[in-house]
Amino acid sequence: MRRTGTDRFSTAHGCVGSHQPLRLTSTRFRTILGSLASLFACLLLFLLTPASADAAAQQQLSVSDPPGATLRLVVWYPSAGVPTRQSLGTFHPSVAIGAPIEGRRLPLVVISHGTGGSAYSHYDTAIALADSGFVVVSFNHTGDNYADQSRTGSRINLIDRPRQLRRVIDYMLNEWPERARLDADRIGMFGFSLGGFATLVSIGGVPDLGRTRQLCLENPSAPDCAFVRSHGGDPLDAEPRLPTRWAHDPRVKAAVIAAPAASYVFGPGSLTKVSVPIQLWTAANDQDAPARWNSDVVQHGLAQSTETHVVPKAGHRVFLTPEICDPGVAGFDCKAFHEQLNAAIVEFFGSHLQQR
Repeated sequence: MRRTGTDRFSTAHGCVGSHQPLRLTSTRFRTILGSLASLFACLLLFLLTPASADAAAQQQLSVSDPPGATLRLVVWYPSAGVPTRQSLGTFHPSVAIGAPIEGRRLPLVVISHGTGGSAYSHYDTAIALADSGFVVVSFNHTGDNYADQSRTGSRINLIDRPRQLRRVIDYMLNEWPERARLDADRIGMFGFSLGGFATLVSIGGVPDLGRTRQLCLENPSAPDCAFVRSHGGDPLDAEPRLPTRWAHDPRVKAAVIAAPAASYVFGPGSLTKVSVPIQLWTAANDQDAPARWNSDVVQHGLAQSTETHVVPKAGHRVFLTPEICDPGVAGFDCKAFHEQLNAAIVEFFGSHLQQR
């Protein structure tokens, strides 16, 4: 898939050398000097020609979503384009904008950001995956992103996030202009915080929204409850209306879940239908989504064992891209941690989304 550029010196500029034996006649000597001059010119041209660079390419798209607002997608994919540094407010990814895609039968990974996040909240992870041959798509969840929090903390947000994820996968497989490059049998999902909740629903989890009220009656000081109360609090109603059907998606074959939130809605038996491989990341000092009723619930509720990673001393926001990573502990190297995080995620998806 990758272009190494190793053949340019011999062929790209017509610089093919002669291998005839040398005889030091005056004619031959002039020929040698000419050949050396030509070789030097070719070498100089080679050194001055920009090298082809492997890079994650990126494109931005708007996708219709009839039950909701238009979804703003960002797609990263493998390319041989030359990356340039972008300035997107807080974020500064180095990507090849709109460069041609490389490869066939490429695996797809969908990213679900946390509350108040954006399509760029985990762009470094997306780029690492694209550099390794994955197509990655992220988007702003309707009503729960940095620019629009009209649904934050509400039941409709919990219910609709998994449906939005399914809509995005539908688009990528059926409408995206480069859909023929994708392998529909190799789809993964990455979810952070409330994106972790949405991912668990997508792969088969069945929440009980009434458990929010139960948690907050038993643990009124829980940060999860304070968050819900500060955003309207309808999950705390005595008789929450449940959706007729949760949006599961059996096309997802592997999942990475980081610092899952709202996991207390998964009661006994709620996660038994989840059967895909899972890599679970937790922060040891998570004060926003404490392990007791979040990541611990997930780990204990799954029927199969998970690949679990605990980040010592760190807080909830350590998984956000390095520009906004907030480990909550002095001396923590976000850049170094994200290099390890991304390498582990690439390895996990590479192992579980292998081409058949």
